[in-house]
Amino acid sequence: MPSKSASATVRSRYMEQAATDLERNRRAQQELARRLDALREEETLLRSILDLAEHARAVPEQAQEESAPRPSRAPSRSAPEPLARGQRRDTAASRPGRGREARQPAGRRPLLRDLLLDLLKGHVEPVPAHELREELLRAHPDRVPTPQVVRNTLEGLVAKGLIRRHKQNRSVLYTVVAAGDDAGTDAAAPGTD
Repeated sequence: MPSKSASATVRSRYMEQAATDLERNRRAQQELARRLDALREEETLLRSILDLAEHARAVPEQAQEESAPRPSRAPSRSAPEPLARGQRRDTAASRPGRGREARQPAGRRPLLRDLLLDLLKGHVEPVPAHELREELLRAHPDRVPTPQVVRNTLEGLVAKGLIRRHKQNRSVLYTVVAAGDDAGTDAAAPGTD
C-alpha cells in the first residue's frame, strides 16, 4: 500500500497537470476566437470584392441597355425613374470629394481600406504592413484582420494609385501618394517631387 506522502505527491502532480492543461485550453480558445474574428473580417473583405466585381460586370451591361433606343414618353415629375441594379443616384453622399463619412450608411463600420489609408496619412516615412496592422489593432480593437488581408488591402490601394509601394531589401513599405505624385514608380523618395 502506497504511503500518504507518495499519494499526496501523485495527487499534486495530477492537479498541476490538470491546471496546466486547463490554462492551455483557455489560451487555445482565445486564439481560436481571435482567428474566428479574423476569418469574419476576411469574409467581409471577400464579399466586398465580389460585390465590386459584380458591379463592374453590370456596368457594361447597363451601357448596352442605355445605348438601345428608349420608347418616348413624358417623364413623370412625381416619382423618380427606377434605377438599374447596382446604379446609384447622384446625391451629395455619392459625389466625389464629400468625404468617406458622407458615403458610409448609418450603422456600418468603415471599410478596412479607409482605416488603413487614414493610418498611413499619419506617417511621413514609409511603413511596413505589419506595423500598420499593429496600429490598426490598437486603434480599432474590434477589427482583427489577418496580416494577409492587410497586405491584400494595401496592394489594392496601390493598384488604385492611392498609396505607393517601396522596397527596401526584402521589406515592402507603403506611403500615401501626395497630390501630383506618380504612384507607379518606386524610385522617388517620399515627400519629394
